[in-house]
Amino acid sequence: MTTQMPLDNAAAEPQAVGQSITSSALFMVATLKPGADAASKVRAWCADIAALTRSVGKRVPTGNLSCICGFGSTAWDTLFGQPRPASLHGFREFGPEGRRAMATPGDILLHIRADQMDLCFELATQLCSALGDSVSVIDEVQGFRYFDMRSIIGFVDGTENPVGRKAVDFTIVGNEDPSFSGGSYVLVQKYLHNMTAWNALSVEAQERVIGRTKLSDLELDESVKPSSSHSALTTITQDGQEVKILRDNMPFGRPGAGEFGTYFIAYARSPAPIEQMLENMFVGRPSGNYDRLLDFSSAVTGGLFFVPSADLLEALADRQP
Repeated sequence: MTTQMPLDNAAAEPQAVGQSITSSALFMVATLKPGADAASKVRAWCADIAALTRSVGKRVPTGNLSCICGFGSTAWDTLFGQPRPASLHGFREFGPEGRRAMATPGDILLHIRADQMDLCFELATQLCSALGDSVSVIDEVQGFRYFDMRSIIGFVDGTENPVGRKAVDFTIVGNEDPSFSGGSYVLVQKYLHNMTAWNALSVEAQERVIGRTKLSDLELDESVKPSSSHSALTTITQDGQEVKILRDNMPFGRPGAGEFGTYFIAYARSPAPIEQMLENMFVGRPSGNYDRLLDFSSAVTGGLFFVPSADLLEALADRQP
């Protein structure tokens, strides 16, 4: 696991990884079409993302519109070649059959955020139009903020996110990979929940699964919190210090179809702490002592992407593999 290090003050400007929480989001994963023409079109598109975001955002200046773009490991090699981010690799699967953090296809990730869904929708439309037939969108999720920052299962989400300078230190690449300073790693998974089974539990039983109180969002005392609880298994320490990630999870769903889910998205300076959390959840700590939330939730997608700095993203338009 990469040790937290101070950032180089000369690091490039990050994309909007640390943007404040918004009420709406749109998540889009696409795969690159084969051929040199498709790759050339995507590279040229990299220089247009910031301008398109500014143009749409100006329509509602108070809407907090932003867009983050990341690239998967295979796509990076195809589009940009060397050098490549030091810790970028394919999504690592964890867990046994039936309880697995699974890898699914994905070359490009767009994480679009705003306080109004129409802004997200319009920007996604413009970005997809600019890409044309160079990619295939294979997953698209519209997320919404649920009451007082709660997930669809009723518990507050993201309570332990780092803030301020700590958020930067835990999420933005610095001197450890100077060619990619200002960048970040992002891991995404789409979870579907069995709400009928979940709602059949008592509040007290749900609290033991999560490791926090439902109403007040307080962590359960260590004397009563199960070691298989979600909060216990997603707490990572190194050299006596807790290692943080930055989550911006969003609920989504289609009640008429019985679909209720959480789009998990986590940013970090290295994929290692997020992957350690997934191993703890899906395999267990120790093995077999897995996250009991997975008795009610299934991961149906999984992808790891590198988010270049805003400066590098624009410069990638001129990169040749």
